[in-house]
Amino acid sequence: MKRDTYNYVLKEGNKILYAGITKDLERRETEHQKDKVFNKMTVIGRASTLESAKKRETEMLNRYMKNHGGKLPKYNDTKTGK
Repeated sequence: MKRDTYNYVLKEGNKILYAGITKDLERRETEHQKDKVFNKMTVIGRASTLESAKKRETEMLNRYMKNHGGKLPKYNDTKTGK
């Protein structure tokens, strides 16, 4: 299996605004810059398989919700984000 998928978060200061996965970090950052306000994109860990990246993303979002009263990061929340 190919290890070509990255987990990343968009942040403003220390606040996580979005958590996601991609195979192309530069393209994805450019896409986000069009409609999301953030000042830092941080890659979490190394490239992994798509399956592992999806699992890590789910774990990150579950941990975030546990620590933030059940709420998702601003841009992961389809009700309030873009």
